[in-house]
Amino acid sequence: MDPLPNPAPLASKLRNTLVRYHGIGDGEWRVAKKTKDATVWRKPSEEFSGYLYKAQGVVEDVTNKVVDHIRPGPYRLDWDSLMTSMDIMETFEENCCVMRYTTAGQLWNIIAPREFVDFSYTTSYEDGLLTCGISLDYGEVRPNFVRGFNHPCGWFCVPLKDSPGHSLLTGYIQTELRGMLPQSAVDTAMSSTLANFYSDLKKALKM
Repeated sequence: MDPLPNPAPLASKLRNTLVRYHGIGDGEWRVAKKTKDATVWRKPSEEFSGYLYKAQGVVEDVTNKVVDHIRPGPYRLDWDSLMTSMDIMETFEENCCVMRYTTAGQLWNIIAPREFVDFSYTTSYEDGLLTCGISLDYGEVRPNFVRGFNHPCGWFCVPLKDSPGHSLLTGYIQTELRGMLPQSAVDTAMSSTLANFYSDLKKALKM
């Protein structure tokens, strides 16, 4: 188990990585799934042998409230159907923490429940916010879970210029689920999970 990293350089590197992803040209992405709530694209990841996914959709609410529902905190467990538990293990500053969370089994339990330990950081970005994270090798792996690994991931949330009560939410996700899994099952699950994330989030914001 690694010791906890110094949060400031890790947060800075993570933010820079996400901003770089955000600048990748449209031509490098391939559409993986499209729903009324979101479009999901993918491209080969630079970090591991799977894909970097990009998801984007418009959400009817102000930026701060949207991000409060996504980042570690009391809201997330209430509405995210994939997340089954979440504990804040360490808090560095108000916007920076280490969290451990578990996810439900997927695809009729072909993908068994997973556990992740992530460093999470929320910061300003243009007129909105960026909340981002990366997994750490920290804490004991609990029985009955496979420990997954999130390579740099994050959500950019900015107000729509012509409609400030709406936000454009763009996510970048690259999750290594680990364990013995067919890659096709992982790819199917990721696209569907990201599309469902938007529809679940929209329902939660209307409550």
